[in-house]
Amino acid sequence: MLFIETSPDPAHYNHQQEHAGEERKGSQKDQDFEENKAITILSYLGILCLVPLLLKKDSRFAKFHAKQGLILTIGWFFVGFPFIGWILWAVLTIFSLWGIVNVLNGKYVALPVIGDLAAKINI
Repeated sequence: MLFIETSPDPAHYNHQQEHAGEERKGSQKDQDFEENKAITILSYLGILCLVPLLLKKDSRFAKFHAKQGLILTIGWFFVGFPFIGWILWAVLTIFSLWGIVNVLNGKYVALPVIGDLAAKINI
């Protein structure tokens, strides 16, 4: 399985790769993370993903995670199908927990498949 750390802006991706080892002390990214961490956790708690999408429109950090949470929320509607629903439930639960850990660590990590779909959302 391939895990890629990325940002919502492809132009920013190269810049992020160049500075991957640097600490985030006092940066704008760090400030965005600190100011929006608590509300961004809601991104991975079902329909609550709409809270950061609506309240934190100017936060790249909150929007990045809220868009991934929106895709996961749509996926939860398909959990009721027999057998495939059980597998989907397990995958969505793992991705939601993974997303929350990324929020707590201040990372922009695109979840496999989910991140690609979320990047296509233009909000």
